[in-house]
Amino acid sequence: MADVSPFHAYRYNLDRVTLADVVTQPYDKITPAMQERYLAVSPYNLIQVEKGKPEPGDSPANNVYTRAEQVLAQWIRDSILVRDSSPALYAYFQEYTVPGTTERRTRKGFIGLGRVEDYASGVVFRHEQTLTGPKADRLELLRHTRTHTGQLFMLYTDPECRIDALLDCAAKQPVTAQATDEYDVTHRLWAITNIATIATIVREIAPKKLVIADGHHRYETALAYRNEQRAISGDRAEGPYERAMMTFFNTRTCNAQAEGLLILPTHRVVSNLSDFDSEALRRKMEAFFEQENYIFGSNSARAAAYEKFCRDLQSRANNRPAVGMYAGRQFTLFRLRPDVDLAALMPDISPAQRQLDVVLLHRILLEKGLGIAPAAVVAERNITYERDMHMAIAAVDQGVAQVCFLLNGIGVEEVAQIALAGEVLPQKSTDFYPKLLSGLTLYRLEQK
Repeated sequence: MADVSPFHAYRYNLDRVTLADVVTQPYDKITPAMQERYLAVSPYNLIQVEKGKPEPGDSPANNVYTRAEQVLAQWIRDSILVRDSSPALYAYFQEYTVPGTTERRTRKGFIGLGRVEDYASGVVFRHEQTLTGPKADRLELLRHTRTHTGQLFMLYTDPECRIDALLDCAAKQPVTAQATDEYDVTHRLWAITNIATIATIVREIAPKKLVIADGHHRYETALAYRNEQRAISGDRAEGPYERAMMTFFNTRTCNAQAEGLLILPTHRVVSNLSDFDSEALRRKMEAFFEQENYIFGSNSARAAAYEKFCRDLQSRANNRPAVGMYAGRQFTLFRLRPDVDLAALMPDISPAQRQLDVVLLHRILLEKGLGIAPAAVVAERNITYERDMHMAIAAVDQGVAQVCFLLNGIGVEEVAQIALAGEVLPQKSTDFYPKLLSGLTLYRLEQK
């Protein structure tokens, strides 16, 4: 069962700070430029805790983790961060513009504490593999601060939308906190303290399966920390380390105006190939894909070719898997041939995954076509990842990359289906948008 509970969140004191000045994007999305901007905008910006800067002379006694611990404790002493007096769940709505369009959407969820479960328990499911480096960093930060500052993005399925109805009721009250971030996403929070409402939400989500949408490294960090603390204390019952802060979103659309779950594609940018030849790749791929080329000889012709290419890629050629490629001077659309036997080609991959564009890209175009083995993908020797299609194309035009492969986003239902089947997708297969802000609520691992 999904064990969810309210908590006494620490939140920024809005009498002392402007919320938009102190919250951040998730740690793994923070570039060096963003880090500098966060540091400049407010002395109380969460960046000092979430992703501090190394300094000359750092030592085991003085480093980014010890400084994060000290800063956090000081902010609590100075009432920059204050603990909510009542345990609460927090309705969390995000209003945003779909990138590349003018369409506005609202994503509706709630923040609570979720019990950290081993994957084998059949309650929490992953859909991505994790890397050791980010987990080591997050674990060291958690050991020092004993605080969860960022959100784990969890999915559940509630076809009858009972929880969403309760969240909509909560949102009719005055907003508890609100901020608009650098991507023009408006984040709104309402504290739900009514005991009956909390009990209903907890009861409704209890039988649900939870899928990690975003935050796999943070979830496995919470697992590792839980296991450490269990070994120290011998307690396997109700220590505060048994739970982590999570934000829960329904995979089902409950309102035609609130189709908020959006997964953006992550394009692949390829470089450092010793003998790349785009024409040779196209010939090699004829056995697997039908191909359409969008050739242009001028900037004006390029715009028309790009527009048609994007339209055809998004249509996915009558629901057949499709992958785009750009290697300079032309775009190519690869459509899976209807006569290709994917079961024979990829017997180790489930039928659901065989139909995913990103899986065909990795297993056929990258591995068979370019000889980029899975180990090289994990090591990122040839591939980098880019959310913005224009930036991926520009990398080729500027000579930074040899070729880029362009994708559609995966559907939320597909992600949930694969995760619940116990499978994992290739690295960087999903990019849920928008991200959940760090610093809206904090969970301190305090003894009750």
